[in-house]
This record gives sequence, structure tokens and C-alpha cells, in this order.
Amino acid sequence: MNIAVLVKQVPDTYAERRLKDDGTLDRDAGEAVIDEIDSRGVEVALQLAEQHGGEVTVVTMGPQRATEALRKALAMGADKAVHLVDDALAGSDAWQTSAALAAALRTVGFDLVITGNEASDGMTGTVPAMLAERLGLPQVTSARKVTVDGTTLSAEKLIDGGYAEVTAPLPALVSVSEKIADPRYPNFKGIMAAKKKPVQTLSAADLGLSNTGGANAASRVVSSAPKPPREAGQKITDDGTAGAKVAEFLATERLI
Repeated sequence: MNIAVLVKQVPDTYAERRLKDDGTLDRDAGEAVIDEIDSRGVEVALQLAEQHGGEVTVVTMGPQRATEALRKALAMGADKAVHLVDDALAGSDAWQTSAALAAALRTVGFDLVITGNEASDGMTGTVPAMLAERLGLPQVTSARKVTVDGTTLSAEKLIDGGYAEVTAPLPALVSVSEKIADPRYPNFKGIMAAKKKPVQTLSAADLGLSNTGGANAASRVVSSAPKPPREAGQKITDDGTAGAKVAEFLATERLI
């Protein structure tokens, strides 16, 4: 199997996040890491490759420093990487991003594409579906378990109250949830091996892309404001009527 995994470098969850004057994320404001849900996607791909043989290619779109995320995935065990990097892509919205990634994936070739459900920075959750549409693939979403038998992919898809068992013919695209396999930690051997693994770089021109970047985006941030400070809660002293006061408060907030 040839498995392509989309990964993204995002700001560390515990680091400060800032927007630039144009409303785009300032990716140089703090520490950046591979998105955790994408690490889980890499783990799924590695397990499938170990079971069935084949090759795992990690693909990202981002600035030059996003190579760090690729190297992390290569250290986990992926075989090679593709980095779509071009200043002309900066500020691209989900629609443009899906078009660029679809073009990159066509150059890679694949039997299966694995993504996370949504990135932890943008959180649109739309790119996997857009990719499946652009590539003409069946899509399985919110997978907590993925297996392959011949040319059929089976998955446990999370739904309200449990999960549904679904199948799709390969090639296919599957987006994984945070409930899927925990990612392995790269060991020293893997980290050293990653330095020698190939990382192909592609530009917008290489893929024949046009109308890219924030200036051509269909959606953009027009304003932003910091989250308001948290207000002090209401303290209730138990003088024998605390239960009634709590019930009254919950009723006022329409919680009961």
C-alpha cells in the first residue's frame, strides 16, 4: 500500500497565539509542533504499512519551518515527505488549501489518504471533505479504528452514543479522531534515520496553482478581539437554604 498522511505544523497549545495585522496567524510568535491528531494519523499509517507492506509518505503545506513537523513524522517511521512551500500560498483559506494539497497528492500517488478530523489552529474541519471531493474519493470521517482487507477499508466511525461500522473501497480518504491509536515516540535510531530520508519540496508553480494566498482567499478574518476576562462566580453560603439557591441559579441559567 502507498499511504499518504497529511500533517500540519501548528502553534503549541500552551504557547501564546497571535494574529498578524492582516488577520492571519503569526506562526513565528511562539513554539510550533506537529498537530497531535496528525501524529495519530501517522501512527495509523505506520501500523497499516507494518501489517500489509508498502510506503508511508507525509505531506504538508506551510512555511519553511514546517519541515520540522515532517522530520518528526519521518523519525516516527514514515518513509519520505513532500513539503508544499511557497510564499504565494501564505494566507490561503480552506478552499485554496484543499486545492493545493489535492494537487500535491496527485504527484505522490496513493492507495489511502489519512488526515486528522480538523487542525487545532484553524478548526474548520472542512479540508478532508474538500480533498475527497477534489480527488474523487470515498471519505470515512471521525474514525476511531481503521483496518484494511484487500481493497476494502473498514472503520469504526464515531457517532452520538457510540460508533458505526463503515466500509469503503480503496483508494479512499479517512479522517481520524482523537480516539484512535496513540502515536509512538521517535527513538534515537529513528531520529538519526530521519535526517537521511528524502523531503521533496514543491512550489505553487510546480503544481500549476494560481489565485493562491490571502489576497485571493474567499474567506478572511476581518476583525478580532481578545477573550474577555473571566468574571467572578457567585458564592453561596449554606445557611440551610443553599440547595434552593443553587436550584434557583441553575433554573435562571436554563440548566435545569
